[in-house]
Amino acid sequence: MITSTQLRAKFLAFFQSKQHAVIPGKSLIPENDPTVLFTTAGMHPLVPYLLGEPHPAGKRLVDYQKCVRTGDIDEVGDPSHLTCFEMLGNWSLGDYFKKESIAWSWEFLTGRDWLNLDPAKLSVTVFEGDANAPRDEESASHWLAAGVPAGRIAFLPAGDNWWAAGPTGPCGPDTEIFYWLGAGLPPAGSNKGSDSANWMEIWNNVFMEYNRVDEKNLVKLPKQNVDTGMGLERTIAVLNGQTSVYQIDIYQAIITAIGRVSGYSYGADPTKDMSVRIIADHTRTATFIIGDPKGVSPGNIGAGYVLRRLIRRAVRHSRKLGIEGGFLGQLAEVVIGQFAGAYPELAENRQRILDELAREEAKFLETLQKGEHEFEKMLPNLLKNPQKIMSGRLAFKLYDTYGFPIELTLELAAENGLTVNRAEFDEAFKKHQELSRASTEGSFKGGLAEQSEITTRYHTATHLLQQALKMVLGDHVAQKGSNITAERLRFDFSHPEPMTPEQLQRVQEIVNQQIARDLPVTMEILPLEQAKASGATALFGEKYDALVKVYTMGDFSKEVCGGPHVERTGLLGKFIIQKEQSSSAGVRRIKAVLE
Repeated sequence: MITSTQLRAKFLAFFQSKQHAVIPGKSLIPENDPTVLFTTAGMHPLVPYLLGEPHPAGKRLVDYQKCVRTGDIDEVGDPSHLTCFEMLGNWSLGDYFKKESIAWSWEFLTGRDWLNLDPAKLSVTVFEGDANAPRDEESASHWLAAGVPAGRIAFLPAGDNWWAAGPTGPCGPDTEIFYWLGAGLPPAGSNKGSDSANWMEIWNNVFMEYNRVDEKNLVKLPKQNVDTGMGLERTIAVLNGQTSVYQIDIYQAIITAIGRVSGYSYGADPTKDMSVRIIADHTRTATFIIGDPKGVSPGNIGAGYVLRRLIRRAVRHSRKLGIEGGFLGQLAEVVIGQFAGAYPELAENRQRILDELAREEAKFLETLQKGEHEFEKMLPNLLKNPQKIMSGRLAFKLYDTYGFPIELTLELAAENGLTVNRAEFDEAFKKHQELSRASTEGSFKGGLAEQSEITTRYHTATHLLQQALKMVLGDHVAQKGSNITAERLRFDFSHPEPMTPEQLQRVQEIVNQQIARDLPVTMEILPLEQAKASGATALFGEKYDALVKVYTMGDFSKEVCGGPHVERTGLLGKFIIQKEQSSSAGVRRIKAVLE
């Protein structure tokens, strides 16, 4: 049996043997990327470098990265879907390309010193070509050279084997690697294209080969990159002969803890088993989100809304197991114990995790009480209905206004001899989901943050803003997060109380003075400790590479940062603070624009 810790170590060691530099994984909360709420792929933190900026550690990189995706939350609990997962990734930034990437993937998967998987149980897919780009015969030829039979190579359309940053920008074919989950060996000629049910994807190699200029035109990129992602949980499952990610060490420990809390024996009831898996997944995800160095608190918008939804969904499913009171803290302790070695921030933020979970559990239990009270107020009129039917509209009002789950509405209705117009509820809920997904997930562009002139100006301005805040408020000020769009910048920082109008005015004046000075913006690459010793500001709790980029703005500001930046502060324009408000306990938020 191989554990998650062992797989991480093997992956890093293999690519170190191929001259890759190990870099630390980054925060779950993306920096300066409004297109997503969470880091959704291993490549996400490498955005500037995939777009051409040199990486301090070189052209060959490897790491493991925690990720969160909630777009397919309704699939969680099946054998392969998770909201929180880990990606093992290796990158070539304009160095090697398809030949080496494919050969090394095959070597790592099948080599005796590495994963030693049976080659007969692996198949791959490649891009079949279309009007925009040719069939990827090159990748297919490299797979054949590695030893993959032609019958195990499926040519699939762009929907399966083409990666794009968005409507325009970097894009290219990818090749995906699948493992056979069926009994025995796969039939001759079987592959993902002919039998999708029995093949599970474990690794995806993306070849950023083109730049999409517009809908019809692709041009070759001057530097071609490789971006790979191996799903840690899925790979552990196949290595151990398991057919579900919930059978691996990570989840078995959480499932065992759920059994202790609930008294339910996993495996006794398929419906309750699904609830157990959902609770296990959501608890792990919530623990990672809250315990991140840029930890999020449950709320009503953005990442906070996603977190609240996960916690409350876990609590709702706990009621199906007979759990009445608070319990998530006990499960979070298991998660922290498992992952603190790979992600020490979980242990460092243990108390915050436990406090936030307990607080949100209590709020949701109060919500359930309010929902039950509102149902009781509706009941007299409902009982007057000769058909004894509760409209889907009223059921959705309980859900949307009071956060009351439809399952509990159905239970209360049945207890009172009523039925619920479920079709009407489902229609309203579907519209709600579409709006929610649009607002919480954003339009995922493969993690490539916008790098336009205006967003570059806003990013540069955050450096001046942070230094000005330190000058006015004190050295306790530290960046707690930022979000930049083409319309404004948002900057979160540590400070215990609201700023006065005079303080805000002074900060704005200082920033504009430095813009008027037209300071040069310079960059140098330094060892992290040397950068800190030189006085460069760094994000507290952030994981940095051994070598970092330090951006200096004249004699005013010096920060460890990945970019992008303008060449002189005079290019920024006039800086105007629009609003200062609370972000969370001990954290303030400034919204500002450049004119």
